[in-house]
Amino acid sequence: MANGGPVEHGFPHLETVRAALTALYRRLSPDTVRTFSASVAPADVAFRDTDDLYLGAQRVAGELVSHYRLPDARLIVSFREMTHAANVELAAGPEYFVELNDRFRTHRRDIGAALAHEVAHVYLHRLDLSFPGTRANEILTDTVAAYLGAGWLLLDAFREDATSSQKLGYLTPEEFGYVLAKRAALFGEDPGVWFTSPQAYSAYVRGRDRAFREERQPPLTAAGWAGRHRYARDRRQARDGYGAGLAGDTPYSFTSPGEGPLRVSFPCPTCHQRLRVPVSGRVRARCGLCRTVLECDT
Repeated sequence: MANGGPVEHGFPHLETVRAALTALYRRLSPDTVRTFSASVAPADVAFRDTDDLYLGAQRVAGELVSHYRLPDARLIVSFREMTHAANVELAAGPEYFVELNDRFRTHRRDIGAALAHEVAHVYLHRLDLSFPGTRANEILTDTVAAYLGAGWLLLDAFREDATSSQKLGYLTPEEFGYVLAKRAALFGEDPGVWFTSPQAYSAYVRGRDRAFREERQPPLTAAGWAGRHRYARDRRQARDGYGAGLAGDTPYSFTSPGEGPLRVSFPCPTCHQRLRVPVSGRVRARCGLCRTVLECDT
């Protein structure tokens, strides 16, 4: 939890975020992912100043447990002085003990955001889905929370001005925006209407722009003129046996001429599983992992 200190911006964890989306689709079926079409509603996690602290925290925790489809899980919420925003004890269940930073006694509007992350930990624990290393595992948790409809609360807790700052979670604000934009593309929702923090909305827009560009990269037919021109040049070089010279930021790659008919490999813009399709003009590719149908011009 950044509290008054500098907030990291940009997309430094993007590869781990993409790996987290792939891992989520591999662990859940696309049909299960689509059962999370409704995000957590602001009214369900609203915390009024007149609410009892403990009863209110338990109510919000119950709403998030319900959102993550954990009907037999019970969260016991307490508060104490600590460095991090929150901590959950991942035992066998069904009871899970969550500690929130004492800061939330007076910053109650952000209790839902802190609990969104901790309940996501419980959800992933139940799924037996994790990444090696603490930081990678926390990035996985933030990504899953955002993609399954609760993580917009974490981004909305981001506030920054000339003299103070606050951010929850391990993703940067822009990375939260990126994942929320991926979710918005899948379900056709606009999370921007829920943000109370102007800084959160600005970060969402920057993340959305990054996600938008991924949906318009060759060999997808939605690619712009410059991308299509570059792709045609790289394809010609690949056919001539020079395909290994692609730039490091190129999302696609070609098989070598000695491996049979030329194919192009590129990431699915939804789940980032890599697809391989023949280089044969206009084709329709279907991702075997998330079932997204992609219009391509190979």
